[in-house]
Amino acid sequence: MSKKLLNTFLQKGVKKGRLGVVFADGSSSVYGQEEEGFPEIVVRLADNKVPRDIIMDPRLGAAEAFMDGRLIIEEGDVMGLVTLLRANNKWEKGGNISPPKFTRKLVNRATFAFEQVNNAIGSKDNVAHHYDIGNDLYALMLDEEHWQYSCAYWPEDQGGDDMTLGEAQTAKLAHIAAKLALQPGNTVLDIGCGWGGMAIFLAKHHDIHVTGITLSEEQAALARERVEKAGVADKVSIELVDYRDFAEAGRKFDRIVSVGMFEHVGKAQFETFFLSCANLLTDDGTMLLHTIGRMGSPGMTDAFTRKYIFPGGYIPALSETMAASEKYRLMATDIEILRVHYAKTIRQWYANCMSHRDAIIEMYDQRFFNMWTFYLAGAATVFEYGGMCNFQIQYTRDRHALPLTRDYIGETEKRLLSK
Repeated sequence: MSKKLLNTFLQKGVKKGRLGVVFADGSSSVYGQEEEGFPEIVVRLADNKVPRDIIMDPRLGAAEAFMDGRLIIEEGDVMGLVTLLRANNKWEKGGNISPPKFTRKLVNRATFAFEQVNNAIGSKDNVAHHYDIGNDLYALMLDEEHWQYSCAYWPEDQGGDDMTLGEAQTAKLAHIAAKLALQPGNTVLDIGCGWGGMAIFLAKHHDIHVTGITLSEEQAALARERVEKAGVADKVSIELVDYRDFAEAGRKFDRIVSVGMFEHVGKAQFETFFLSCANLLTDDGTMLLHTIGRMGSPGMTDAFTRKYIFPGGYIPALSETMAASEKYRLMATDIEILRVHYAKTIRQWYANCMSHRDAIIEMYDQRFFNMWTFYLAGAATVFEYGGMCNFQIQYTRDRHALPLTRDYIGETEKRLLSK
């Protein structure tokens, strides 16, 4: 029965490109038709439980089968496999491969709601799950200069597709710095500072002081080392602290920047996050929030991501982001939607991981490598064909805090990139 259901599932889901499947009983089927621009992939299912697992939950079932060596890709790679499935079911076209049964939806929603109670203790554990797995992995995957584990920016006037990953991350930092409209003497809070790349960039180019905060012990330790090495230790401090603690302590900052952190806050904590930011920001301050976002209406995090990648995390829709922030008189003064920039970024990370395959397997094991590359493949393609994008939302608390037009953003950006 499971084999028959999987056959129907794939017949419906793969029309362009070709997917060959060899089943555990030795039989095989081919789905789709050859078409330019679409991959050709062949997989082998090692046991009769794989079809059932995929039908029960396509993303989690396929991921765990691939991680355990029960779904073997014999021609192509995991990026090609996920690309083939997603490209056939574009979000714009209403694509949706065989949603889970109603009862499974109820279980997923109940589990998701429980996981969204993301208090300070839970937040630290969730961050550690992903970021404390070892700096050595990120050293092999990320750009060498900035260590940016977030969406890069690929402006056509700076080279576009011909840019290196490092150049695109520099462009991203300049783009965000320009939106902060920094002034000499400003104090800046970097919420979720990672390995210090943003803080270092801002400190190098402006007469300001940056306080970077993170809940990852490994990130904090390396960020401090990188700050020292960059020669900006007098202008940057890195603290292992929760943003809520800073707000409760009554700290104030002229600027707040948060890149790739809001996804970890959890839906139940959206209002707490924006209340904290409103209290942390000076009356004439400016904030820039950069986050992964949903193109459509609110949804929920898939089971694979919740279990293996970002427990407690949630990708927000623009509607719920704005609904939470507007309650605390944070005025949205500029909103930019980055549609495919993250796909280009993640494909670079995937290529880096593939080129360091042996080293990563030696650090961890084959199962981890399979899990990690499945995650990257899914992440890249969801920005290419699925419903994800990036939001950059600029906020102020005073309507006169920024210039009347946004011309200053491009002008500042060019000046920063010319240095």
